[in-house]
Amino acid sequence: MYYVYLLQSKKDGSLYVGYSNDLKRRFEEHNNGLSVSTKFKAPFELIYYESYRARSDAKIREHMLKKHAQAYTALKQRITASLTKPISG
Repeated sequence: MYYVYLLQSKKDGSLYVGYSNDLKRRFEEHNNGLSVSTKFKAPFELIYYESYRARSDAKIREHMLKKHAQAYTALKQRITASLTKPISG
């Protein structure tokens, strides 16, 4: 299976979209600062994910969420109650 996921930084509330064939491992990598693009925003909370049988479907969906504002906005509207406010330090 391939997963498209949405993470939310517990530090500043920012969101990150990614895809992986091992969601648990990838989530741990993000939280342990092993991803260059997110290492300064850890720790994260997994907010949402979708699963796909085909890698190409997951890559297309990730691309749509990252590059097309309408797709990203529609997802955020669907999961409004799941989005959390940033934790103040």
